[in-house]
Amino acid sequence: MLAVLAAAPMAFAHAVLVHSTPADHAVMHATSFDVVLQYNSRIDSARSTVTLTDANGKGVPLQMKPTANPGELVASVHDLKNGNYRIHWQVLASDGHITRGEVNFSVLAR
Repeated sequence: MLAVLAAAPMAFAHAVLVHSTPADHAVMHATSFDVVLQYNSRIDSARSTVTLTDANGKGVPLQMKPTANPGELVASVHDLKNGNYRIHWQVLASDGHITRGEVNFSVLAR
């Protein structure tokens, strides 16, 4: 039992994405919007990266906007064309663990 309790903090060591805008596999009906990534713990935004990749594989690093929430990254995207996109993210949690992931979405605007 002591071993289970001792290992419990390790389970919460990584920053886990708990919400994103756009959501994974969402269809966005706008060409400009804020990308918002919310994590379950404080992250080091200065050492975290977010890249937007289009269907052709062209990636563009996103510039983070200031936010009051230490567990959140926010960036604006503008003038996206209709198509499929992927947000690649890599964050450094305050405890020093790196977590990576992606969010896939589509733009379908008039």
